[in-house]
Amino acid sequence: MLAARDPGGGGEPVPAARAQTVPKVAEAASSARVIVHVAGRVRRPGVYRLREGARVDDAVQRAGGALGDADLTAVNLAAEVEDGRQVVVPAKAAVVAAPGAAAAPGEAPAQPLNLNTATSEQLQELDGVGPGIAAKILAYRQEHGGFGSVKELGDVPGIGEKRLAALEASVTV
Repeated sequence: MLAARDPGGGGEPVPAARAQTVPKVAEAASSARVIVHVAGRVRRPGVYRLREGARVDDAVQRAGGALGDADLTAVNLAAEVEDGRQVVVPAKAAVVAAPGAAAAPGEAPAQPLNLNTATSEQLQELDGVGPGIAAKILAYRQEHGGFGSVKELGDVPGIGEKRLAALEASVTV
C-alpha cells in the first residue's frame, strides 16, 4: 500500500490505513444535502435532493431542464438553493398588445399582468410601480417561490393597502 503525506502539513508520510480515513472526514462535511421543490415549466417537476451550496440552475437541470416556453430570465439561476424552498420556473409572458402599443400612464393593461411571470419592465408599466417597487416584487417572488394570490402583493415592502387596491385589477397569479 502507498503512503500519503500528512494532512497536518508536516510532509511526513502517513501509513496507508490512516491516509484512507482522512478523506472520509472531508467527504462527510461535503455530503450535506438540501431538499428543494422545482415547479413550473421544467421537464420533471418534483422534489429533489441537492448538495449544499447548489445553485438554482443545478435544481432546474436536475428537474430535466427548462421547457421551451420557460422564462429563465425571471429566475435567478445563480442563486444558492435553500433547504425547503420552492423554485418556480414561469412561462414566458404572453404579449397582450400590438408591438409599440403600450397602456397610457395610469391605465391598466388590456389583460391583467401575471405577478409570477412578469419582468421588471412589465411591472413598471403598472400605475405606481417604479424600478424600486418592481425589484421588491421580484425579490419577494424569488424568496417565496411565487405569489399564491394577488393579496400577497400587500406583503411586499412598499406596497400598502391603497397601492394594493389600485393594483388588484391590473394583476393576476
